Amino acid sequence: MAHSIKALLPFVGEKPIDRLHNDTLVPFIEARRRAGLATGTINKDLSVVRRILNLAARVWRDESGLSWLSAPPLIQMLKGPRRRPYPLSWDEQTLLFKELPDYLARMCLFKVNAGLREQEVCRLRWDWEIRVPELDTSVFVIPGYAHKNGEDRLVVLNRIASSVLEEQRGKHRQWVFAYDGRPFHRLYCTAWKNARVRAAKRYEAELECPCPDGFKRVRIHDLKHTFGHRLRAAGVSLEDRQDLLGHKSDRITTHYSAPDIARLVEAANKVCEQRHTVLRVIVPQAVTQKSRTKLTQRAGVARVLLGD
Repeated sequence: MAHSIKALLPFVGEKPIDRLHNDTLVPFIEARRRAGLATGTINKDLSVVRRILNLAARVWRDESGLSWLSAPPLIQMLKGPRRRPYPLSWDEQTLLFKELPDYLARMCLFKVNAGLREQEVCRLRWDWEIRVPELDTSVFVIPGYAHKNGEDRLVVLNRIASSVLEEQRGKHRQWVFAYDGRPFHRLYCTAWKNARVRAAKRYEAELECPCPDGFKRVRIHDLKHTFGHRLRAAGVSLEDRQDLLGHKSDRITTHYSAPDIARLVEAANKVCEQRHTVLRVIVPQAVTQKSRTKLTQRAGVARVLLGD
């Protein structure tokens, strides 16, 4: 949210809150598009404006007890193509991680084996760790205020994630991953972008085939998608995948027994060694949307994980 507000201030910082609406946000939107930002990123910024205006109309009060706005204006989200998830193959993961600096490679290796979101990795704290002596392991419980859906989240670690954790133990008193005594702000940074470019070049040189556009633009969040796809390819049940990925469900999952955790650890470990091929059907850019739809239907899916 702070990053979005910083970007918005040069465009709307001097305007009264009752003058904020779709039209006043047009210069901001145009500037973000010129900067090459995706529709989804711009919509995240707009959602911050929408949230502030809703609070001003429904929650915040002035010294007289009146709301700041009589009613919040409708802030419309932009429409545009959404970037599809891009689960990494094992070869792609190796190529990419080799190009990352050591600190970032460790965090990404942890992320792709724990299924955490970016900020959950960056802000992971040691005081959230809970030992499970019956299993000779530990788990993390991320409190609801630090989790997207507002509920406590259990984080189960497989062998690889546990090994990364042990490498970090003792480096900082509070944060699992820290730099110069402070937690990381984000994983998506210049180092990630530069590594992505180098990995794309190595892809074509070492694998001797055209580099998919999805790999050239692979996102930090695709590491979480990779974990989820590998769980599914390994035959892990939907319920266990939801728990391991921290997805909200209708089940009561606020309490786990040792056998529950043992089952989840076993499921998480299935992605450590099983190597499933990622088959990608590349659709030529020159074909029409109608032809592309037909080709996708004939292929069954545009991206298939063998074993799904």
